[in-house]
Amino acid sequence: YIMRNAGLEEAQAGIKIARRNINNLRYADDTTLMAESEEELKSLLMKVKEESEKIGLKLNIQKTKIMASGPITSWEIDGETVETVSDFIFLGSKITADGNCSHEIKRCSLLGRKVMTNLDSILKSRDITLPTKVRLVKAMVFPVVMYGCESWTVKKAEC
Repeated sequence: YIMRNAGLEEAQAGIKIARRNINNLRYADDTTLMAESEEELKSLLMKVKEESEKIGLKLNIQKTKIMASGPITSWEIDGETVETVSDFIFLGSKITADGNCSHEIKRCSLLGRKVMTNLDSILKSRDITLPTKVRLVKAMVFPVVMYGCESWTVKKAEC
């Protein structure tokens, strides 16, 4: 409702993906705004803020973050400074300003190792058959390690 009334669907601001203009991603109560320039992003944010206020909602500046792939000036909204970050977690995956996902791959690998450690006593048990152990690893470890892998960008040197 707010995004539609703010005119985000018709807005020219955003990034082009497959000849489509994308300026926001939403999931539950989280919204990520995207733009090619700082001015476009500020314009989108102010439109959302104004439409939210019309129905009694307030933008939480403490939860609002800015990430840019280049230099960016400090922002203030209603006298509060908006935090600038170099990365953030979106739907469980770490998004970085430089697009490097090697940290995300390592993070998933470490989480998988943690799951393996938690399964250690089960995997060492002589009472559980090998096929059951394999099924446990496939069901509990693989999804953790591979979460988000569809969006990983890996350079040949990293393989």
